[in-house]
Amino acid sequence: MATQTAAQRRQDARVAYDAYLASCPARELLATISDKWVSLILNALSGGPLRYSDLNRIIAGVSQKMLTQTLRRLERDGLVSRTVTPSVPVRVDYALTDLGHGLQPVMLAIKRWAEGNIEQVHAARETYDART
Repeated sequence: MATQTAAQRRQDARVAYDAYLASCPARELLATISDKWVSLILNALSGGPLRYSDLNRIIAGVSQKMLTQTLRRLERDGLVSRTVTPSVPVRVDYALTDLGHGLQPVMLAIKRWAEGNIEQVHAARETYDART
């Protein structure tokens, strides 16, 4: 293994994925998974496959357009699979893929953290707003 100069190491770091760099493709994925609808959909699917109507009922406040767009994006990114069962009416189920299951513990932890700490965040906001 050849020894690298500091300049070579910096150049190698620029080529490797580093989300702190503006040109890093991993930023696209970070933007996707930080979307509130994405996190809610992934968490809703953690219990197993669901139909579109089930997701729409579980996730209060999501519009049909936003739910459809988000599911398509998740399917495109390989996090969610879409299964069409020919019947009358046609049945469409959404489920986490293996890649989606790998992300699930992180998303569930964020959801639980948000639910468990929202009161402290509200208190901090009130304190901040009172000072400014």
